Amino acid sequence: MKTRTAQTGKAEPTKAEPTKAEPTKAASYGSRAPATGPERRRHSFAGAVWLAVVLVGAALVGLTMVNLRGSTPRHTLVVASMPYWNISHGTTVVLGHRQDVTEVSPWMYGLSSSGQIDTQFPPGQAASVAAEIKRLRGAGKLIVPSIANITGGKWSYAPVGRMLHSPPLMAAQVAEIVALTAREHYAGIDLDYENLHASDRQAFTTFVTRLAQALHARGKVLSVAVFAKSTNAGTDPRNVAQDYAAIGRVADQVRLMAYDYHWETSPPGPVAPISWVRAVLRYAKTQIPASKIILGVPLYGYDWVGSHGTGVSWLQALRLSRQYHATPHYDQASQTPWFRYRDASGHEHTVWFENAASSRAKFDAAQGAQIAGVYLWMYGYEDTGTWSALGHVLPTSGPHALSTSKRVP
Repeated sequence: MKTRTAQTGKAEPTKAEPTKAEPTKAASYGSRAPATGPERRRHSFAGAVWLAVVLVGAALVGLTMVNLRGSTPRHTLVVASMPYWNISHGTTVVLGHRQDVTEVSPWMYGLSSSGQIDTQFPPGQAASVAAEIKRLRGAGKLIVPSIANITGGKWSYAPVGRMLHSPPLMAAQVAEIVALTAREHYAGIDLDYENLHASDRQAFTTFVTRLAQALHARGKVLSVAVFAKSTNAGTDPRNVAQDYAAIGRVADQVRLMAYDYHWETSPPGPVAPISWVRAVLRYAKTQIPASKIILGVPLYGYDWVGSHGTGVSWLQALRLSRQYHATPHYDQASQTPWFRYRDASGHEHTVWFENAASSRAKFDAAQGAQIAGVYLWMYGYEDTGTWSALGHVLPTSGPHALSTSKRVP
């Protein structure tokens, strides 16, 4: 696969990108990271034309492409997963690309300390979140929100751990999730329970199975986010907790979080090297029906000083390279851009991030594997060339669209 430079664009957006750290899927750093990192070979970009790239309207939006089988013409379902703190801007961008997005997963629900479903956003934001969801529904977008084990703004094991090993609590949570989807007229739910223990494996399978049965009885769908791994055991006890085969038998979508191969406390390196992504796909296809597999594609990176990294979006990486006159390179082996710079205090930084070219490599991998689709988790303002890359490799309709057997109602 040859080295690619990023798409060229126009002017930077005038609105500053949020810099506040949020408990995003990309911020549970290291939770899905392997024990060892890859050998790296580095190649320069053919010029630095990507430095001129930023399109107005770049958004903190995630995309999931799910295919639909058995209809003519063929269709590809694209799901935008937008974190609650950027739902207004994200909604505007999605509606600007409404022909490419048919479903939306607002990442906005968490758990209280006692295990009840709660919103992640503060009460003062409830009206604005509801207004954006209304806009999306008005445009015909299906809503499948995400529930994560976030408590008080942080990932929390205790509420999930208690529920998994208490039949009454498990039954109560299943009923609560089903009631939420019915009350709010959601098409289904996306379950993002992370950092479980290896000993939770059977209990988590039981929970997912019962939740799927209850949702299906109401005509709703279930998506489950899982850590990426290339063997059953993976590289961490948390990987063991998720039984790919068992989850794949009952869930409608299994979203592989194929990112954080390098993370905030690891040495610098690519977040999702393409060889590892392909290995994850190969293993997943031995356990899960390909028609249910959704590949997670990150649109963020890290700025490391030593072994301490800070999450950065594509736009933040762009600005850092400009500010410190750093020349970006492209690592052909991992299909990832990177650069180094020295800050005003003399500290040397190494930045690995994602752009349209690196994302396209992952789209190519998904297309080649003939899985259901891709899920783009966006940490911040993404390279807007990602949209054209997605449409070129994984079109949402027409003869080249992929297909699955499960259609969101």
